[in-house]
Amino acid sequence: MKKLVIVESPSKSKTIQKYLGPDYTVVSSKGHIRDLAIRGKDGLGVDVEGGFVPTYEISKDKKDIVKDLQTRAAKAGQVFLATDPDREGEAISWHLAQELGLPEDAVDRVTFHEITHDAVREAFGQPRQIDMDLVHSQETRRILDRIIGFKLSKLLHSKIKSKSAGRVQSVALKLIVEREKEIQAFVPKEYWTVDAKFRKDGIPFTASLARINGEKAELHNEAEAMQVYDSCQGEFTLTSLKPTTKSTAPFKPFITSTLQQEASTKLGFAAKRTMSIAQKLYEGVDIGNGQEGLITYMRTDSTRLSNVYMAAARKRIETLYGKKYQGTYKVKNDSNAQDAHEAIRPTSLENEPDKIKPYLTNEQYKLYKLIYARALASLMAPARFSGEALTLEQNDCEFTANGSRMTFDGWLKVYGDYYASKDTVLPELAEGEKLMAEEVKPMQHFTEPPARYTEARLIREMEEDGIGRPSTYAMIIDTIQERGYVELKPSTEKSKTKVFFPTEQGTLTVEKLDEFFADIINTKYTARMENELDEIAEGKEDEVRVLTSFWKKFTPLLDEAYEKMEKIQPEKTGEVCPECGGDLVYQTGRFGKFIACSNFPTCRYTRQLNTEVREKPEPTGKICPDCGGELLKRRSRYGTYFLGCSNFPTCRHMETLEGEPIALKSTRTARKTTGRTAARRTGRKKA
Repeated sequence: MKKLVIVESPSKSKTIQKYLGPDYTVVSSKGHIRDLAIRGKDGLGVDVEGGFVPTYEISKDKKDIVKDLQTRAAKAGQVFLATDPDREGEAISWHLAQELGLPEDAVDRVTFHEITHDAVREAFGQPRQIDMDLVHSQETRRILDRIIGFKLSKLLHSKIKSKSAGRVQSVALKLIVEREKEIQAFVPKEYWTVDAKFRKDGIPFTASLARINGEKAELHNEAEAMQVYDSCQGEFTLTSLKPTTKSTAPFKPFITSTLQQEASTKLGFAAKRTMSIAQKLYEGVDIGNGQEGLITYMRTDSTRLSNVYMAAARKRIETLYGKKYQGTYKVKNDSNAQDAHEAIRPTSLENEPDKIKPYLTNEQYKLYKLIYARALASLMAPARFSGEALTLEQNDCEFTANGSRMTFDGWLKVYGDYYASKDTVLPELAEGEKLMAEEVKPMQHFTEPPARYTEARLIREMEEDGIGRPSTYAMIIDTIQERGYVELKPSTEKSKTKVFFPTEQGTLTVEKLDEFFADIINTKYTARMENELDEIAEGKEDEVRVLTSFWKKFTPLLDEAYEKMEKIQPEKTGEVCPECGGDLVYQTGRFGKFIACSNFPTCRYTRQLNTEVREKPEPTGKICPDCGGELLKRRSRYGTYFLGCSNFPTCRHMETLEGEPIALKSTRTARKTTGRTAARRTGRKKA
């Protein structure tokens, strides 16, 4: 009898089947097969009074899959659960074991952090039991999110028409709103600087005012700046020239959060897009000899590298660049990092990016090349720089300048394309030398407010504050945009960098949460909760105690909010309903803002706003696979985004932002009709 292996991804199943051979059948559960029920008290699917016992039910779209898996499991000689090596994957395996009737003490759980032949075969040689501490941690997170999500969302929708709230989602939104309030409250202050421009042997350089009479230069207005300008019109004396050296250590290999940040700043990928591409690289791509996993597991917060990889990388570095390019590597993880995982790295250094480029999409190639370079560079020697620091003086005013040049590229030999470094070269100079400035230039400035969050900056902030987990950042960012709480757009017409702006509804949501739930919806409490979830995963904390403590804190706040939070009435348009004479008001629905009668549901009069502006398609630079036109990012009438061909309606190709094809509605309808017809025919035959 064949052995059955269950993974969560169809793509992953193809790669693993290749390595295990004909004695195994590898199938996919297509993710989670069940979730908390939406019934019981308040629809939580959790018996709060009975010790937070959850009730699970099979998801509607997974019932056929579960039946198929049950049939296969009954016929199999042995069942292995090979879902992802994290808490979510452990929980999926546990749910599968429950529904398939596998013994609780079964040794059938296998994990691997890279989908390669050796890693997969080794994992199946040492299966283990399901780790119930990891399961309880995931279960606790899910219950917390259900309680907060259901109860807070219901409250906010009834009071202020906000669509949802969440344990981490609302804290991320709070960061954006608080930053915007800082910017709006910021009062710029005037200050001035003075630069002196010199040239020697044809080499220009600039020195900046640093000190006046030995004190740090602080110029508050034009009069003070012009006083310096007037006193610095003669010769400058070079009073100090000191040689400088510095070395720049390589960056650590990627973890989930740093990959999302670097892909955002260097490649322009959104966090969700980055994770989608990385998932495909992990699960496997056909590079000429069947599917092969190209990177290790991309949901990790550990910078550890395996000894096998480090040995191979050092050998490769010496072969390609010489022994002097080899460096040392020391892991420095955060205290809460899950060190069972490795950092994100290529599974084989033989799969050089340019070598396998023909088998990858353009986005896959860019991300894989970034991961490959970062991991290899992390094991290389530091880059070294030499230069000079000089001081020029005149009338008690000191101007300083620094020059540097790279003397050894080290790790930048590999990662230089992603590292912004410009050498400033100074001419040959000597102490005591006299120099005449070509120009002394006073410049007015104003202090700048704190910068708005880009995706990368928000992810870094969340990571530093310890809220959420790297694997959830992309989903959180996506959610607060879908809810209409924030907009991601350029700060100015000339800027290409997109930043987060809170909407009126997003700001109102945070203000109400601050008013009634400040003790729970904040970075410190959320970070503490993350630590408690980690302790549950390690077997150091009891999940019921954590949930009970939260419930006792949350319930009184919720009760007070229902009693005291003011219900916001819809804004009146000043018009009368033509059908019933009631007031017309502005409402917001799934398609945006519209006008409706205040007597709804008695009167159902509605109309669209005449001022609604249709969002223009956004060029992506991607090529349509059907006709060669350009794919444009378009907004559907449902408010979601997709990619459509610029040659529409001649070409009707469409796909999701992740690159999955979208069938035309007519095609989908035809398929359903064909399927129903076939079902009826089959039914008649059986009858």
